[in-house]
Amino acid sequence: MDLFSTELNIDQNLLPYGGTVNYYGKLFSRQEADNYFEVLMNTIEWKNDEAFIMGKHIITKRKVAWYGNEAYSYTYSNRSKLALPWTPELLQLKTIAEKQTGHSYNSCLLNLYHNGDEGMAYHSDDEKALAKDSAIASLSFGAERRFLFKHKQSKETVTLFLEHGSLLVMKDETQTNWLHRLPPTKKITRPRVNLTFRTMDV
Repeated sequence: MDLFSTELNIDQNLLPYGGTVNYYGKLFSRQEADNYFEVLMNTIEWKNDEAFIMGKHIITKRKVAWYGNEAYSYTYSNRSKLALPWTPELLQLKTIAEKQTGHSYNSCLLNLYHNGDEGMAYHSDDEKALAKDSAIASLSFGAERRFLFKHKQSKETVTLFLEHGSLLVMKDETQTNWLHRLPPTKKITRPRVNLTFRTMDV
């Protein structure tokens, strides 16, 4: 299923079954999106991500940051992070995401991809620390990138394009039934910042 040419309808579920994904498109003017991109690049405490995979300690080129209402501990890829206090801009974006989606969030994982060489393999955001089947609001700034979903059993795929200043929401049983990834590409030379607002089960 290819959604590049689908006319935007924020109530449309982009998944055929087993979950709910809504794409809101661009929420900001080009200038607003550019401003948020610059602020996030320069004020977030970015660090190279680390993971233990098959016994090997991996340090990624991609950088990450973890923020929240409290110093929540978040563990994935066998590494734990403690949430930092919100910045003013992150609180602004959290409020916008909550107003648009009708859901509340208490934390945010940020990823910085310096260019198209950096991506993310298929995975689900199904860590036990997250509230089960809770909404995840994904804001994108910078380079526009292709984003894929793949059903865990049928292997059916859904492809879309995440625009500069856009919002995507994954909710209901999406993380249980679907994987998602950001494929690398040689065509992209600019950075992308992604924010995923989440709900820790506290």
